[in-house]
Amino acid sequence: MGTPSKLNRSLGLSFVIAVVIGNIIGSGVYKKVAPMASELHSAGWVLIAWALGGLITLLGALSNAEVAGLLASTGGEYAYYKKIYNRFFAFIYGWSLFTVIQTAGISSLAYVFAQSLNSIVPLPELFPSLSTFTIGGVFYPFADFSVKLTAIILILLLTWVNTKGVKTGAGMSSIILLLVFIGIFTIVAFGLGSKGAAVSNTVNLSTVNNTPVTISALFTAMLSAFWAYQGWAAIGFIGGEIKDARRNIPKGIAIGVFVVIAIYLLVNVTYLSVLSIPALEQVHQAGNKIAAIEAVRSFWGGNGALFMSVLILVTTLGCTHATILASARPYFAMAREGMFFKKAAKLNKAQTPVNSLIFQGIWACLLVLSGTFDQLTDMVIFAVFIYYGATTLGVFILRRKMPDAPRPYKVWGYPVVPAFMILFCAGLFINTIMTRPREAGIGLVLMSTGLPMYWWLTRKNKLEEKQPEDELKQKVDA
Repeated sequence: MGTPSKLNRSLGLSFVIAVVIGNIIGSGVYKKVAPMASELHSAGWVLIAWALGGLITLLGALSNAEVAGLLASTGGEYAYYKKIYNRFFAFIYGWSLFTVIQTAGISSLAYVFAQSLNSIVPLPELFPSLSTFTIGGVFYPFADFSVKLTAIILILLLTWVNTKGVKTGAGMSSIILLLVFIGIFTIVAFGLGSKGAAVSNTVNLSTVNNTPVTISALFTAMLSAFWAYQGWAAIGFIGGEIKDARRNIPKGIAIGVFVVIAIYLLVNVTYLSVLSIPALEQVHQAGNKIAAIEAVRSFWGGNGALFMSVLILVTTLGCTHATILASARPYFAMAREGMFFKKAAKLNKAQTPVNSLIFQGIWACLLVLSGTFDQLTDMVIFAVFIYYGATTLGVFILRRKMPDAPRPYKVWGYPVVPAFMILFCAGLFINTIMTRPREAGIGLVLMSTGLPMYWWLTRKNKLEEKQPEDELKQKVDA
């Protein structure tokens, strides 16, 4: 038998829901409450930021679900944007996935996995003399190098697992997700039931430093919440492997995001009940601590901290795996059209885009060396919300372009809900440039490298198309 040329549609609704949840629940639910507390200085406002982040995510997901139901295809937004906008915009999006959005997400998750492993089994210090080595005063590739090397090994290992077939990946995701649910609900039950828990503190809107909470501070805190909610759109990347994708993708996105919002609110009520805002601010300032571990340590002691570290290890393993599984598909779709490195279009005998996975893994490993966890995640959210806004705008465009096309799902609250989502994305974009200029700048630079790449690839494709014509002309002339 020859090498397969098409992906296999073998995955149902339960897998869609599992991948949506598995792509979302990662490091953010354990780490991001601390920087949010440091930004807002109030338990009540932290919960509001989580709730607003979940609401905005849901509005974006519902808008995306209409587009996905109408245009479901392997490649996700890359395939959608070709029909909504044009080939150039679709390419810039796909290139942004590769340079920033998905690969930096993989790097961030693997980084937290390595940090958690280091808290359980201290890793030997590597190249301490090079820890202060810097590139431009921005990147410190050898700082915490043992943690970064562990993250790189994880990325390479999970990339190899995903080359063995999507069924292998799906089974692993389901098992890990079950373990994560058990662990999180154990923490909520024992944390809220502990003697030191003060649930009433979570509705306190006063700040510890008596300063008012600004809209800008709320937007900045929501960057952290959005990282925790990030990942649901990745299910569109594997649309070509899902049975009845036009119905199952919208339904799976909606169910998955609802489940995650409920889990996040529950677990953050637990954190804020057992840890004060000043304690969470200290966790953030320490840099090498994880808020969830300190929360569980407060009511279970050292054994609780060990339990939490293991749970984070399992969760980030699952989310890294799910992200690697889904993220390589857009580059495969682009390569088949000559809009990415040609070798990325190859499928192996297991019907997985093996070279696309390899390219993705190599770049994600390089990004691990480039920055800290929060630097990487803020860069991802800045970039991804540009395209969340573009997809939501697509709801309006497609209703005009394709008014009679069958839509398995129509966004609730049209046109108010998608219009609000677009305005919010614009506001977040502007606020991030103002409050996180370094992360926004790095993201824009990496995305803009797609401009010369697009010129090079289109020129290369034209030359390849012209070559057979020239050869035929030469034969005719001869």
